[in-house]
Amino acid sequence: MSAPDLVAELRRRGVTDVDDSVLARALYSSDASLYRVVPQVVARPRHQDELAAILEVSRAASVPLTMRGAGTSIAGNAVGSGIVVDVARHLHRIVGIDPEARTARVEPGVVHADLQAAAAPHGLRFGPDPSTHTRCTIGGMIGNNACGSRALGYGRTSDNVVDLDVLFGTGETDVSARLAGLTDAHLAHVRTSFGQFSRQVSGYGMEQLLPEHGRRVDRLMAGSEGTLGLVREATVSLVADEARHLLVLGYPSMIEAADAVPALLAAEDRGGPTDSGARLVACEGIDARIVDLVRARRPVAELPAGAGWLFVEVSGPESEALLGRLAGVAGALGSRRVSDAAEAADLWRIREDGAGLAARSLRTPAYSGWEDAAVPPARLGAWLRDFDELLREHGLDGVPYGHFGDGCVHVRIDFPFHDGERGRAVFRDFLTASALKLREHGGSLSGEHGDGRARSELLPLMYDAESIALFGAVKAICDPENLLNPGVLVAPAPFDADLRPGRPRLPVVPLLAMTHDGGSFGDAVHRCTGVGKCVASSTIGVMCPSFQATRDEKDSTRGRARVLQEALDGTLVEGLADPAVHEALDLCLSCKGCASDCPTGVDMATYKAEVLHQTYRGKRRPRSHYTLGRLPMWADKAAPFAGVANRLMKLGAVARLAKATAGIDQRRSIPSFAATTLRRSVRSQGGAGTPDVWIWADSFTDHFHPASGTAAIEVLAAAGLTARVIPDDACCALTWVTTGQLDRARTIMGRTVAALAPYVASGVPVLGLEPSCLATLRSDAVELSDDPRAADVAGGVLTLAELWERLAWPLPDLTGVEVVAQPHCHHASVLGWEADARLLTTAGATVTKVAGCCGLAGNFGMEQGHYEVSVAIAETNLLPAVRSAPDAVVLADGLSCRVQLDDLAGVPAMHLAELLASRIVR
Repeated sequence: MSAPDLVAELRRRGVTDVDDSVLARALYSSDASLYRVVPQVVARPRHQDELAAILEVSRAASVPLTMRGAGTSIAGNAVGSGIVVDVARHLHRIVGIDPEARTARVEPGVVHADLQAAAAPHGLRFGPDPSTHTRCTIGGMIGNNACGSRALGYGRTSDNVVDLDVLFGTGETDVSARLAGLTDAHLAHVRTSFGQFSRQVSGYGMEQLLPEHGRRVDRLMAGSEGTLGLVREATVSLVADEARHLLVLGYPSMIEAADAVPALLAAEDRGGPTDSGARLVACEGIDARIVDLVRARRPVAELPAGAGWLFVEVSGPESEALLGRLAGVAGALGSRRVSDAAEAADLWRIREDGAGLAARSLRTPAYSGWEDAAVPPARLGAWLRDFDELLREHGLDGVPYGHFGDGCVHVRIDFPFHDGERGRAVFRDFLTASALKLREHGGSLSGEHGDGRARSELLPLMYDAESIALFGAVKAICDPENLLNPGVLVAPAPFDADLRPGRPRLPVVPLLAMTHDGGSFGDAVHRCTGVGKCVASSTIGVMCPSFQATRDEKDSTRGRARVLQEALDGTLVEGLADPAVHEALDLCLSCKGCASDCPTGVDMATYKAEVLHQTYRGKRRPRSHYTLGRLPMWADKAAPFAGVANRLMKLGAVARLAKATAGIDQRRSIPSFAATTLRRSVRSQGGAGTPDVWIWADSFTDHFHPASGTAAIEVLAAAGLTARVIPDDACCALTWVTTGQLDRARTIMGRTVAALAPYVASGVPVLGLEPSCLATLRSDAVELSDDPRAADVAGGVLTLAELWERLAWPLPDLTGVEVVAQPHCHHASVLGWEADARLLTTAGATVTKVAGCCGLAGNFGMEQGHYEVSVAIAETNLLPAVRSAPDAVVLADGLSCRVQLDDLAGVPAMHLAELLASRIVR
């Protein structure tokens, strides 16, 4: 059946959210794995009943059906050639929580973190917690039998399944009798071949069907990877949310850390873990190369000496005694108790970002594929030594980490996919050799991520012929037509088929220097591995504010990266000018949140600028590029007539015409020009000699908010410092960059670097006041300018808080001042807001930092077609925070943030310089 016919049939049966567009098919062609399989259609059911309709259409048309949660599957479990069903979009209702029974009923698209938030008021939590807990769905966790870091304490997903409402591939809801008969015919084999250790999750969990285990068909579904049935609703158990205590142990290497695991597990056993005693909850391994990547971006809590660490977590009333025993038998170079909850959470975030960080921990890209093999913990050290030898034999490298207490090792490996057939051959040879060696250790090909397309073909190397035949028999009972996720587990596809890396790419020569990827636009967009931190249900950072508002995959960093990857491949999306590319990028705010928050360092703002440059170079551009995209130029021209321009904009008809001409939404206000620019207002003040501080008058401060500049001068004067404004016209070209006018941006940036370089070189600190402009100097200046002084300028212009830390002047007293701070997205993502937080707390203020973006983001929120999303973004974090603290000072250094607050809430916001100036005792 053709895609249009499938869409029509699905809609006829009541499935309204179904899409066969090029954009949708590109978005869902990959998950977090190495695989690319383009679907015919994407369906996003709004109600559980629609799942039955989708299955009926699949069976009637003999079209494959693949279930998808958050799309974080690393083994290629969530891609398929027929109907891909996204349950995360609509089927995310928590049906109910029973605190007494300690259970929760949920739809399959419920995000793990949302279930935790709902259970927390009852003192409960869902036990398993994968590193992707902010976006993985309960349905996806059931599909993969996910475990996470704390499986030692809380078990696997299968151990926490109470009941499932399942629609099997036959259309039935109960096939238990036939499965029981199959098991009884092979009882001895099932008892001796399955469930031999906790992380043996490859294949089907046949041990769940044993009579002594209650013939749990619902638990058989955990780990079946969507090949047997569709989960419509799940009842899962909850556990008490106890206090947990972290012990960090340092070792010379990850192998020595692995050697210590059996003694740690034995120490817990000697302690007699019971419901009333302490128990080991987690024992995680983390490599120094991963930690070093984090240290390069942000401060990391102190760790004991070593190049590999175990994060050991315990809970229960006798935790102190257990921690002492663990430290005593650890054989570590050093240990450290982490008692501060915030510090512990910071360390755990390193582990949560492990997959993304490991992908960029080597000189060349590292990939999944051999991702989560597991062995009995007593064999872990020996397995890692053999595995390390296998890597060397094949000329490969990888960074191991993972759930060492369970014997489960995660690793990303630098397979040479760029080398065509040779790279594929190395991939095949290595995976085969690793599977054979793993068998010697009694291990499992998968320890929690499932076999998927990556390892299903290797199952005969792990299991004997009778076991493989049993898997086929289970599939035949539940899905005899092989429609549910075909190519996985039973009748598998070759694991080197449909690989995404190494595909041919259209040649694109970027104007922006993709410095971290050797100037390659193709390599840059392929940095996205699909781990999906950008599709989290909420964020404490900035990344993907538009996704937070729309919950649409196309508005995530991952979705945009996938479309760009397809565009450079050219077989589905036809190059960068394809409408699918521009639809995916339309709601990108160029906030640069992904550049700091994405574990793999995707910088979608840069990619968007490059796409716009490539698309419109030498062609007619959208109207807003000529107006908002060149705003500093127009502000310069309007400066002598600022008063007249402001008065005209107060006339309704004139304002409406001006907005229509400029491509501005009519519901937006137009910021007023400053009556006198900052440079002109201080020119009359004169001043001789060299000041203590130079102030850079960026275009927005100069033309729209000179008050922040005069406030900074006042604050510095109160501290006994002389500040003067740099008289040169030095625009950072931000608006040209964000609209992809890169040729012109390069010219403007070159002039600015030349203008600012002497001031930076003089040794006198240079202060920047508008975060977006300063961030442009820090990031885009180096990529756009050929001037070797660009790097010096990028590092030589400081924020006000950075200047304070350098010069250590006395601060005005902010004791008793409540501050709600909205860091500009570029401030948080590029400059870092930590120095501002330290300044405010040192001055005595009580600070609430707002996550996310304000939603205006320069020209984005002003443009026609973006207003609703801009408002929705503001309602995600900013506006609720402001409403909840009506008496607080609202701090917003960015012009965009102040305009958004004024437009949507009528709330006046202050620049940090203005706040400090307001507290000076005169």
